[in-house]
Amino acid sequence: MNKSELVAAIASHTGESQAAVGRVIDGLFDTLMAALKQGQKVTIPGYLSVEVGHRKARTGRNPQTGATIQIPASKTVKVSAGSKMKAAVK
Repeated sequence: MNKSELVAAIASHTGESQAAVGRVIDGLFDTLMAALKQGQKVTIPGYLSVEVGHRKARTGRNPQTGATIQIPASKTVKVSAGSKMKAAVK
């Protein structure tokens, strides 16, 4: 399911317009990204949690040449499914 299909499904389920639902979804993700930029963890109990993860610097290998390379430390986004979401796919 892509974003436009999700917007259409939510609009159909709630009776709201697709434009309104699209704005709400855009607002949700804008707020989520702003919180992550500040290092905050966002939790929707039972559904999901999203937080910033950290990867340490490490040594890697170039697959074409076999040369050793240094991979710098980086930040990543960790998404975890909540209990209701896990139960839905059982």
